[in-house]
Amino acid sequence: MNYIIVDDEPLAHNIILSYADSLEELKLVGQAYSAKESLKLIKSQTIDLIFLDIEMPNLKGIDLLKTLNKRPLVIFTTAYEEYAIKSYELDAVDYLLKPFALERFLKAVNKAYDLWNSKSFKLAQQEEDKPNTIFIKSDKNIHQLRLDDILYLESDGGYVKIYQKNGNTILSSLSLQDFEERLSDDFIRVHKSYIIPLSKLEKIEGNRVMFADLKIPIGRYYKKALIKRLGV
Repeated sequence: MNYIIVDDEPLAHNIILSYADSLEELKLVGQAYSAKESLKLIKSQTIDLIFLDIEMPNLKGIDLLKTLNKRPLVIFTTAYEEYAIKSYELDAVDYLLKPFALERFLKAVNKAYDLWNSKSFKLAQQEEDKPNTIFIKSDKNIHQLRLDDILYLESDGGYVKIYQKNGNTILSSLSLQDFEERLSDDFIRVHKSYIIPLSKLEKIEGNRVMFADLKIPIGRYYKKALIKRLGV
């Protein structure tokens, strides 16, 4: 499971890191020292589990959780008993009261891992994925596009061209980075100027991806991520 730690206390980070270090089922992908800071991680990384403190400056952990449309598994780590009931109302996996021992930590992680591996959880996560359509503003019009109808996206100057199956092209003032955040997980950036849907990819030939009689270049920076994503 990819996990992050969100806690304003460095000591809490160190304890969790020391406990998690020997667990093969956990992979650290980031640390944040405030709820607001964690939002950047959550948007940029694939996160399965958050060790989340509750009492933090500006934005509490519970309030952070309420802002997320798609929630990873959460284990609350806090020094305050009074939030226990509220945490379970938010479907937290567990509630660790500081200071917690290794045995208690392992019990919580095992619960999270079992849930993460369960078929019901994976189906629920799929249902929470980004929608099958996206709204795009082009000139003075707003278009609703089915993601399945998008062939690929190309950055062109200060605009992005969206190529569709029907041969139409829509010009958007959003950046490719904006689309990376808005599109479903099926889409991946393969070049500084291109995003493609993985489900339509037919073959990788050298530094090009091929699908639907199209040949799209792969940037050297992006090729490793693409190969890793394909699991080959």
